[in-house]
Amino acid sequence: MAPRNIHATAIVVEDVGLLFVGPSGIGKSAMALQCLAAAKRSGWGASLVADDQIFISRRGDQLIASRPASIAGLLEIRGSGIAHVQSIPEAVLHLAVLLVDPRITDRLPAADEICELGEIGLLPQIRLMNDHREPLAAIAALRPDLGIPTTL
Repeated sequence: MAPRNIHATAIVVEDVGLLFVGPSGIGKSAMALQCLAAAKRSGWGASLVADDQIFISRRGDQLIASRPASIAGLLEIRGSGIAHVQSIPEAVLHLAVLLVDPRITDRLPAADEICELGEIGLLPQIRLMNDHREPLAAIAALRPDLGIPTTL
């Protein structure tokens, strides 16, 4: 099965692959950058996989995010330009983070949300307000089973 190209941003923190999804302009790149910075400040391993275009493929029971070579290490900082950040070519995905606008979303989402990636597969999903001040801490608190280090 050919990889599926989606509009998203993927990072890895330690061994946990996170896929940031949502409509264009919602802040996927900014949220991923905040998570990378928080992880680095805490001394954890963290890298970008890709920003804007992600190839999703399946290997056995795992979903893999990989990057187009042409955008390796590039992350858009909206309104400011393109930054060069530490990146890796691929990572196993564990969770989709759907960014939502706090003005137009329900206060509490449905339990056990799923991100559907077509014929490639499904990922567990959480919602996060696109203006969250500590996104990595929120992800770690909402999904402690992933093992993202936390200082909470």
